[in-house]
Amino acid sequence: MAAPTASTNIMLAIHEKRTSSVDLYRPIKQYISYHYSERQAQDMEEDLQSLKEMRNEVDKAVDSLEARRDLLQRYFRALCAVESRFPISPEREHVNTITFTWYDTFKQNKKASQQNIHFEKAGVLFNLAAIHSQIALSADRTTPLGLKQACNSFQAAAGVYAFIRDNVSMKASLGPSTVDISVECAGMLERLMLAQAQECFFEKVIADGKPPGLCAKVSRQVGVYYEEAYSALSLQPLNQHFDKTWISHVQLKAAQFNAEACYRFSVELHEKEEIAEEIARLKVGIALIADAKKSAKGAASSLLDAINRLETNLNRNLERATKENDRVYLMRIPPSSSLAPLPAASLVKPTPMDDIFDASKEKMFAALVPDSSAKALSRYTEMVDDIIRTQAEKLQQGSEITRVKLKEMDLPDSILALEGNFTLPLELKEDVEAVQISGGPSGLEAELQQLRDLRRVNQEMLVQTEELLQKEAREDAQFRSQFGTRWTRPQSSTLTKNLSDRLNRFAGNLKQAAESDARIERAVSDHSALMAILDCKPIESAVPNLARPIMSLDSNEDAIVGELKQSLRQLENLGAQRAGLEDMLKDMKRKDDILPKLMARSGSYEDLFKKELGKYDSICQEIAQNIEAQEQLLLQIQAQNDNFAAVFNLEDYKAAREKSYKQIAAAVAKIQEIKENINEGLKFYVTLQDAIKNVKQQCSDFVMTRNIQCQEMIEDVQRQVAGLKFTDEKTSYAYPSAGQPNQRGAQQIDPQSAPHPSYPQPPYYRSVDQSTAGYMSPPAPPQAHPSYPSHQPPYHVQQPSGPYQQPPQTVQQPNLEYSQPAYSGWRGPPYYNPHSQPAAPPPTTSGAHPPPPYHVPSYPPQQGNPYYNRQ
Repeated sequence: MAAPTASTNIMLAIHEKRTSSVDLYRPIKQYISYHYSERQAQDMEEDLQSLKEMRNEVDKAVDSLEARRDLLQRYFRALCAVESRFPISPEREHVNTITFTWYDTFKQNKKASQQNIHFEKAGVLFNLAAIHSQIALSADRTTPLGLKQACNSFQAAAGVYAFIRDNVSMKASLGPSTVDISVECAGMLERLMLAQAQECFFEKVIADGKPPGLCAKVSRQVGVYYEEAYSALSLQPLNQHFDKTWISHVQLKAAQFNAEACYRFSVELHEKEEIAEEIARLKVGIALIADAKKSAKGAASSLLDAINRLETNLNRNLERATKENDRVYLMRIPPSSSLAPLPAASLVKPTPMDDIFDASKEKMFAALVPDSSAKALSRYTEMVDDIIRTQAEKLQQGSEITRVKLKEMDLPDSILALEGNFTLPLELKEDVEAVQISGGPSGLEAELQQLRDLRRVNQEMLVQTEELLQKEAREDAQFRSQFGTRWTRPQSSTLTKNLSDRLNRFAGNLKQAAESDARIERAVSDHSALMAILDCKPIESAVPNLARPIMSLDSNEDAIVGELKQSLRQLENLGAQRAGLEDMLKDMKRKDDILPKLMARSGSYEDLFKKELGKYDSICQEIAQNIEAQEQLLLQIQAQNDNFAAVFNLEDYKAAREKSYKQIAAAVAKIQEIKENINEGLKFYVTLQDAIKNVKQQCSDFVMTRNIQCQEMIEDVQRQVAGLKFTDEKTSYAYPSAGQPNQRGAQQIDPQSAPHPSYPQPPYYRSVDQSTAGYMSPPAPPQAHPSYPSHQPPYHVQQPSGPYQQPPQTVQQPNLEYSQPAYSGWRGPPYYNPHSQPAAPPPTTSGAHPPPPYHVPSYPPQQGNPYYNRQ
């Protein structure tokens, strides 16, 4: 990428290809001496020296770009003269000691070498186009004259690249070659040069103050050219060959000028007071810039600045138009998809290079070979190309007609259906296979059982937790009744209200989830007959077959089918023959080289042309016969198919088949819907289970702490009753917090004399292992199903009054530092401190529910998606 001059917009120029020196003088002179005479070799001395000097200058740098351009043009015409007189190739009878070497301009470390003059011509033409682009970039586009020069030079560069693509690339690619002279690269560079030439016109119409509608058309065409260049850069072999900055530059340019077109067109719409479409166009332009900026990396800062300025203008006009519409017009804004494409106006085209590259007036080696030979070869090549193009179009048209006609007659699908080899449409078959792999309708019962087991486990855990609190409350009431006023600690109900409320809300959630489970089970039952079709393996067995007629008068069904199948095989053979004929045409053109015959002939070439073109008559005749035979065979197949459809009642079969397709599609949709609901239910139960376990842990900690308080208070009350006197120095100690071990309680409390122990904490139920349960989150706030907007979705945890407004896995333990002290002798901390660790749970007991015999997969919740659709 050459450094651009300071101008309105940054543009690109192409570097020249590097080459290695090569000696043309000695091998060509030896060829003339051997095939002609020493005298002729001496006569060609001046031309040989001129050719040698031009080749040496091509390998050197030239100060003036214009001088470099003229040198390359002269040398290319000299190569054309050499091509028509001296065959350069590895063959023994040709000039076989000349090897041309060129480096790839975009990958400087890659080079290729060929004994092929077309490879040399491609390198020279590429550098000529590069010089034109450098001349354009060096022009001062701030002046009218410089802007015109830049535009003309870019069009000339585009013309050279188009010439390379159409006339040189294929011949130069017969041996090892470089990507930069390939058909794809030459076509891409042509579109890039046209884009920059059109961009010069855009700068001109802006500078001249042309109407915004015209500016929008010119800008839109710039965007079109850049889009075409970007499309080529995004495909093989160019997408891995160019630097990322190139791709980013072209992509940003396409977005810039498409957005510029929207901006200019919106200005015209504003003048016409078409505010609604103006707002829509401005939004399209803003979106184009935003999308391009996301993937633009390494683009020039000046280009980014220009795009940012354009984005600012678009946003400013959008804000103004929106305010006017809201206050005055009140028009509905059309969606962007409804907008018609912006019109474009192309003001540039590739400069024709035929006159510049015409070597007919070249005097070099004129005495050795008549100049008419080169003209005759060009004329003959055009005649051959016309034959090839015409015949190829006939072959392609014949294949397309066959495809359309068979599709209209539903062939060969109807024959396959009769033989039992019919298959479903690919997309429908893939959906059915996916359902069958996941278990199909018969696997729904196992998934429903998972729902039931998880609901039961949650219910049992909830009951266990409630019983834990109730037991502690009964014990507290018993001691309060026994000791009366001496029992001074707070009642359990004042401390567990928050926990009880949450358990009640969980119970409500479980009730609602049970109703959803019931609806799912009803849906499975109601649609079991519909979904049973998916258990058919293969699924084609569920599709009706094309059956033979029950009664037949002449029993000629087999003959009808046999004739139709035979005709289809003949049609297939004709198609294969057409493909072979097209390959033969291309191979004949590749091998057709009459240059030696032209050079050895004098006078008129008409007889030679007629004789040489006669080589193509036989293949043209075969093509015509193939097309004619296909037309007759299609008429025959049409009649046979009509007879086949009448005998086998084909129309009824098609109707039955389409009905079967719809049934299968409906069954797939229904089972996918049910499975989605079941999966959402599983996610809900797993999430709710974690929330219940968290609350159960808090309840267990609370009961344990209350038991410790109870034991200490019993001792204090017993001492008071016995008249014992104790002071803080004798009996006081620091009670541990809920997360620390109680050493004193473990040493001084006698389990035999203590009241009924606290409810033992059961083991935590885990339906998923620790590695998967950790990232569960609560069910997303459900949204109403579009078909049932008035119904509350299932498994719904009410917000914000639900049992866990925070995600259950990260539920913050409530602050239970109550203002009322535990009792009048208690000196330890409150039963729960949010900053301390929870008390270690007591040993597990056999009363805990064992884990279910299945593994519930963890499903990360999908926010904002109702997981249950009413059946």
